[in-house]
Amino acid sequence: MFERLQKSRLMFWSLELLIVASLIFVCTKISFVFSPIGTFVSTLFIPILIAGFLFYLFNPLIKLLGHLKISRNWAILIVFLIFFGGLALIVMTVIPNLVKQIAQLVVSLPDFASAMEKTAREWLKSPWLQNIDAEKYINQLNLSFSDILQSVMSSVTSSLGSVVGTVTSVAITAITIPVMLFYMLKDGHRLIPSIQKLMPNRYKAETTDLLSKMGETISTYIGGQLIECTFVGVFTFLGYLLIGMPYAFLLGFIAGICNIIPYVGPYIGIAPALIVALTVSPMQIILVIIVVVVVQQVDGNFIYPNVIGRTLSIHPLTIIILLLVAGNISGILGMILAIPFYAIVKTVVKYFWDIYQLRTREKELPAAESQKANKTD
Repeated sequence: MFERLQKSRLMFWSLELLIVASLIFVCTKISFVFSPIGTFVSTLFIPILIAGFLFYLFNPLIKLLGHLKISRNWAILIVFLIFFGGLALIVMTVIPNLVKQIAQLVVSLPDFASAMEKTAREWLKSPWLQNIDAEKYINQLNLSFSDILQSVMSSVTSSLGSVVGTVTSVAITAITIPVMLFYMLKDGHRLIPSIQKLMPNRYKAETTDLLSKMGETISTYIGGQLIECTFVGVFTFLGYLLIGMPYAFLLGFIAGICNIIPYVGPYIGIAPALIVALTVSPMQIILVIIVVVVVQQVDGNFIYPNVIGRTLSIHPLTIIILLLVAGNISGILGMILAIPFYAIVKTVVKYFWDIYQLRTREKELPAAESQKANKTD
């Protein structure tokens, strides 16, 4: 009986699960041991993430310059000059306009609040809303500017310490990222050969092929997202200018940034524009919706399919499920990273499945030839 239990697969897997559960339980009881590791990982996560993003964005350009017989160090220097030159241009042109419009928005907050209240009262006087106590709901909104300002100031005061800590962390990250990026671009091409040395000879070619495909997938996605977000931001801004929308530059910038989140991003990006349009007129709300729909239609039918869609080939329903799950787990950051992470996993799984099918065919082919030879004899 004991021998039968020892050979039982049910017994084997039950013991395996019991060991795993015991290890998890023990780890939860000694979490203080892992807290330094968690702090270490969380400290490096954002710099490595941003440096990795820039690496996959610039690495194709480094390779292109390499094909033009430019040494890797000189290629990195050229890319850094272009990048920091473009960054300086953005700081000198885009940031002042953003700051100016944010300042105008803050100064206009009293008029903004009173306009929202006036619009809400007019809408609630409509015939189909006659039975609703408008005054009660408007008072519940608490649109008093003094109350709003007091609430904002108390929040700023209470979080002053965390703001200082955040500014310090951002400054350190800004210094760390260029250093990480330089060494990634300088030595990144040595990663695949280094991994190859650790693999058995029969898997070296497959490992190189798989890592190359993963790199291409990430580079295509990041480059495509940059093009797509720039397109949406610029043309939304131009559309808002055309319809006479206040704070058009700021609202177009928000729309472009939010578009990095597939499907959900456009709805987040249009929300501030609708709130501002609410203080202008009902017609302005309709015009804002028209501008966003036109831009998103052009993006969805021409830009996204050509720069991202053909490479990733992810079904829209899959994207929505991924965004829901990732958003609940890690918030906005999870929603941003969910699609490229899924694309990498899909590439790996598809690659191994193709290899498995190929080897199955290779094993079946000699067996089929042997059977054919036996029949011939």
